[in-house]
Amino acid sequence: MTVSADTTWPVVRAPAQARTRDGVVDTLRGVAILMVIGIHALPKAEGAALVTAIDAALRPCVPIFLFVSGYLTAKSARVPLTKRVWRTIVPYTVAFVAAYVFMALANPAMDHRPAVAVARYAFAYVFVYYYVFVYVGCTVALWATVALAGEGPERGRRLILLLMLAIPIGLACGGYIDPLLQRLGLTEALIEEVRMRDLPFWFAFMAAGMLAGLLRAGEVFRALRYPLAAAAIVAYAAYAGARIADIGDAAAYDSLAFFLYAVLLCVVLIGFAPESVALATLGSASYFIYLWHIFVIMTLREVSALQPHPFLSTIVAYTAALSICAVAVLLLRRLTPPRIAQGLGI
Repeated sequence: MTVSADTTWPVVRAPAQARTRDGVVDTLRGVAILMVIGIHALPKAEGAALVTAIDAALRPCVPIFLFVSGYLTAKSARVPLTKRVWRTIVPYTVAFVAAYVFMALANPAMDHRPAVAVARYAFAYVFVYYYVFVYVGCTVALWATVALAGEGPERGRRLILLLMLAIPIGLACGGYIDPLLQRLGLTEALIEEVRMRDLPFWFAFMAAGMLAGLLRAGEVFRALRYPLAAAAIVAYAAYAGARIADIGDAAAYDSLAFFLYAVLLCVVLIGFAPESVALATLGSASYFIYLWHIFVIMTLREVSALQPHPFLSTIVAYTAALSICAVAVLLLRRLTPPRIAQGLGI
C-alpha cells in the first residue's frame, strides 16, 4: 500500500508498489490502528479512573487518520471522490456481511426485516463501523470545500479561508449539539450515537491537516516538536481530567478538550516524523485491521474464563486481535490477487 499526492486512509495499492510507500505516513497510521485496537480491547468499566485515562490517551486514533488525510490532500489540492468512496465502501460491505452473520448467530432473535438491515448498513449499526461513514462524510466535505474554492489565482487563499472557517464551525457543533439534543428530549444513548457521527466536528481534523499541508507547516512542527509535545501532554491531562471528574463538556468524542489534545498529538507526530518498518506494515493495512480486528475481540468477550479478569482479558484481546490481523495481512498479500486484497481493504 502506498501513499501518493491524493492518497488517504483507506486507499489501497497493490503490494508490488510498496517500494514507493511513504514510511512516515504509514508509521503514523500504524500508531493510530494500534490505538484503535487498544480502545476496543479495554474493559467496559464505567467510572473507573484508570480505564478512562487510558481510553482518553488512545482517543486521537481517528483524528490522526483524518488529519493525515487532509495533510496529504494538500499536495494536490484535489479530491478523487469516487475512487476514495469506492475503496472505502467495498471493503466495508464485505465486513458488514460478515458482521451481520456474526451478530445473527449470536442473537437468534435478531430482527432481519429488510428495512432494518438497510438501516444497519447505512448507519453502520454493527460492531464499531460508524467511523467508515464519518470518513466518507469528511471526504465528501473536503471535496465540496475544494470545489467551492473554485479556480484561478486566488484559489489557494479561498481554500485556506474555507478550511479555517470549518474548524470553528466544527467546534461549535461539538459544543452545542449535546445540550440541543438534550433540550429536544432525546435519550442519552441516542445523543451518544449522534455525537459519534458529528461530521462537522470530525471534518475539523481533516481541515486542520489540509491547512497544515497547504501552509507547509511540517518544518515548523519539526522545529517546535518538543514544546508541542509538552503542550500535548498538558492538553491530554486536561481532556482526561475533564472526563474523569465530569467537568463541563466531558464527552469522549466531540469536546473542545478532545480536539485540542488530538490536534496537538497530530502535529507532534508530524514534527517527530517517526518511521518504523513494523508500524508502517500495520499502517499500510490499517483499514483491513480496523474492519476485522473487532471479530477477534467480540469472540473473546464471550469466553467466560476471561470475564472475571478485566486486566488479563484486555491483554489477551489486544494481543490476539493484533497478532491474528497481522498474520492475515501477510498471508492475504502473499496468496490473493491484488484486486481481491484491495476489495478487503489491504
